[in-house]
This record gives sequence, structure tokens and C-alpha cells, in this order.
Amino acid sequence: MPYIYRVRTHASMDRLEELIQERLQPGADKASIDRRIWDLFGETWAVMFTDLAGFSRQVVQFGVIHFLQIIFESQRLLVPCIEEHDGILLKTEGDSLLVIFRNPGRAVECAVAMQKKVEQHNLSRRDEEKILLCIGLGYGRVLRIGDEDVFGSEVNASSKLGEDIARAGEILVTEGLAEALPEDAKQRLTPLDVAVPGTRASFRLEWK
Repeated sequence: MPYIYRVRTHASMDRLEELIQERLQPGADKASIDRRIWDLFGETWAVMFTDLAGFSRQVVQFGVIHFLQIIFESQRLLVPCIEEHDGILLKTEGDSLLVIFRNPGRAVECAVAMQKKVEQHNLSRRDEEKILLCIGLGYGRVLRIGDEDVFGSEVNASSKLGEDIARAGEILVTEGLAEALPEDAKQRLTPLDVAVPGTRASFRLEWK
């Protein structure tokens, strides 16, 4: 059983590593190998990255236990939103979440629900206990490696938007995500005057 479990959970990553090793060989037909990789792992997903604003400052000011408390509270609030909107939580890294959605509209609905939930939560919290949520969203062709990770330009762009550019309470989206939305939703998008690697344009979603 342990061997079967290992195969089931790591087979995709093992196969990718084999192909990358093949790609590294002298004289390898990289274009052909790349096509094989995309054939095996290429899928279209909406990608969400979340981050909590002001975290480094809070750790210095209030200590690591406070840091862990805010992470616990944020996950307690946000994970049910992800499940309700048919998202798949691939991984957590510190105060950040990586989530994928088949439907870009559901990804946007989830992001709005998340921001509304933390906004309501913060009404009864002291400033140092408030959850200050930043969200980045992308949509397009990615390499999905089982339930372990995703790679691609939309992944990079949504990560940059959610973790580096978005301020507390903001939902920022890539051009790929924006183009996948219905016209009424596009009316709520405001262009950003910032260049983000991985997307030709990015937008702020007005959700209030």
C-alpha cells in the first residue's frame, strides 16, 4: 500500500522530471519534448494567489504566535469559500494560498466572497488582528502537475499581482482572466498602470 500511494501521488512529478532530464541531454529535440510535456500536463485553469498585507511588520511588532493566529483565522474563513466556489486549494505557503478553478467566473465570485467575508470579520477586530487580504487572479493555459503545483505565465502574473502589487482589499486580474469574463463583469474592471511579467495588461476588479 505505501508503494501504491507513492505512485498515485507522485507519478505526475516523476514523469515531468524524466522529461526534463531528457531535455537536458546533449542534442535533445527540445521542441518535441516541450510538446510532449504540454500534451501531458497542459490544461486551462483560473489561478488565484492570496496574500496578507503587512505581515512582515506584524511579525516584528507582535511576534510569531500572533503571525500564526492570523494565518489560522484567515484559513478558517477562506477555505470554506474556496470549497463553496469549486476551487482546488493546491498549497499554502506562509500567509499565501494557491488555488485553481475550472471556471473563471467562479474564481471571481470566490475572490469577492473572500473579501466580503474578511471585511465582515474585521468589523469586530482590533487593527492588529484584522485580516488584510490581497488577491491576484489569472486564467489561461498552464502546466498542472497532479495536485502538487501549476506553472505558466498566468501563474507568474497572478502571483505577482496577488503577492506584490495588490493592496489590502484589492482583487487584481490578468488580461487572460479579464477576457474570459462576461461583459457585465468587465464593466467593473479598471486598468492598472503597471507592467506585470506574464500578462500584457492587468486590471483592478471593483467589487464593493
